[in-house]
Amino acid sequence: MVTLQDARRVIDAAEKKAQEIGQPMNIAVADAGGNLLAHIRMDEAWIGSIDISMKKAFTARAFNITTKDLATQAQCGGQFFGIHASNDGRVMIFAGGVPLQRDGKVVGAVGVSGGSGEQDHAVAMAGAQAF
Repeated sequence: MVTLQDARRVIDAAEKKAQEIGQPMNIAVADAGGNLLAHIRMDEAWIGSIDISMKKAFTARAFNITTKDLATQAQCGGQFFGIHASNDGRVMIFAGGVPLQRDGKVVGAVGVSGGSGEQDHAVAMAGAQAF
């Protein structure tokens, strides 16, 4: 289970990384059911990335895979091509979503949006590592 205290720790670590790289981000944490547990929008982070960060967290939890890895398999000709159209459009297939694991089991996820895919993934990984 991911508690609110866990979510705050994940967000704090992710926000610290975003500050280090100088990129304002939206950071979302989802629980085991893929439901939003907590979210922040850093000052000057894109408004359009609010929804994207939440959907990245959902996607990472729904498929128990980073959205970066899912994206590589969701390209034309890939085994998951078209997956982004599933789940009523909630699936995001670009970097920034990372599952949260406890005792080897996925129990939630963090989703980050607001920078490049590389930046989003790095910030999400920093949050996941704090979990």
